Amino acid sequence: MESQDEKNTLGGRVKRYTRVSSAMAGLAAKVAGERYLGFKIDRDKHADDLMQALAGLKGPLMKVAQILATIPEALPPEYTHKLQQLQSDAPPMGWPFVKRRMKAELGPDWQDKFEKFEKEAAAAASLGQVHKAHLHDGRLAACKLQYPEMQTAINADLNQLKLIFSLYEKYDNSISTQYVHDELAARLYEELDYKLEAKHTKMYAEMLKKEKGVHVPDVIDELSTSRLLVTTWLEGDKILNFKQADTETRNEIALNMFRAWYVPFYHYGIIHGDPHLGNYSVRKDLGINLLDYGCVRVFPPKFVGGVIDLYNALRNEDIELAVYAYETWGFESLSKEQVEVLNIWAGFLYSPIMEDRVRPIGEITNGVYGRETAEKVHEELKKLGTVTVPREFVFMDRAALGLGSVFLHLKAEVNWYRLFNDLIADFDKDNLAKAQKGILTKFDIPHH
Repeated sequence: MESQDEKNTLGGRVKRYTRVSSAMAGLAAKVAGERYLGFKIDRDKHADDLMQALAGLKGPLMKVAQILATIPEALPPEYTHKLQQLQSDAPPMGWPFVKRRMKAELGPDWQDKFEKFEKEAAAAASLGQVHKAHLHDGRLAACKLQYPEMQTAINADLNQLKLIFSLYEKYDNSISTQYVHDELAARLYEELDYKLEAKHTKMYAEMLKKEKGVHVPDVIDELSTSRLLVTTWLEGDKILNFKQADTETRNEIALNMFRAWYVPFYHYGIIHGDPHLGNYSVRKDLGINLLDYGCVRVFPPKFVGGVIDLYNALRNEDIELAVYAYETWGFESLSKEQVEVLNIWAGFLYSPIMEDRVRPIGEITNGVYGRETAEKVHEELKKLGTVTVPREFVFMDRAALGLGSVFLHLKAEVNWYRLFNDLIADFDKDNLAKAQKGILTKFDIPHH
């Protein structure tokens, strides 16, 4: 059944293209003017203007902004900082929209399927909003309802992303963003499919079933559709509320976060690609509720092997093994100098697990974890010719930086070396391949 919100797609498409295009064209003109013509602009004010132009615009642009923040100099930091606020600040759609969409998904008697359905959204995200509901059997439920015309929104926003990237590469061709765009497009289109997200959720429950400190919601299949996902409601507190907690508490939360992300990666080659602050909460026993499985990335087993190979290469200063690891990831025809520069970035990412001691994960510079190192690497790459970033690298990098930021907020000090080495102690690429194939087949999830 098609709702009223889905019908007038031409009008919606034109309106969105106009709004996003004018905002992005303005940004492109200002940035180009500053870089090519030497104009001085008030970046903070212009970033504010840009955010006002896009505020309340549902869709993937918010998610894209977060990714851009991890690509050094894709945009000036003032813009990435402002754009990142869009996701959490986007106001929810009102009750008339919710009623129309729920009727479209579950039929005219949809309200009878719930004991109570809260009119106010509990959370508003980039592609949908969540409402709390009470089921007839006494359970609490989280109902995630997709915004209208998200297919149109993704098409529009990805075209604007191409505009940003083309501007970026004309100014600076040291990093090719072709595969970054391809990877973002593939993951964003997947996020529209709530049936796939339901499968991801069930798969994560299976992968993490032995982790007492990590909790995954149950999918309520009889109330879920391709644009409505209903799961059990997991009660928890915001992680930032624990910044002032005692050391033991903060370290326990960090340990559970580490296990939530990296047990699936090193045991199955699968990662939760969205370490956004709204996607997890902390339980009273300090366990983690891991939420929102729209952005899940399956890696080839050889990619995971490459992560471990690079770790060993850095520890033993083995350049040949480092080259092999980068090639395994999909970097091609790297010169010796390019490898040395990439090793600076790798050394930053791996530094917490290189030393057998209790330590913080790192430090924040200029408000962004890793920015100083990323800018140094970028400057060096400019001198050496274009490096094409492989597709798989995008979300692996994002997860590492996103989690690192969480650990920094928590001021967690643990022995990351021991955590990591315990996790990979029995690593075997063939065993991972079997485990991955088994779990993807069990939940009928296509391999990327």
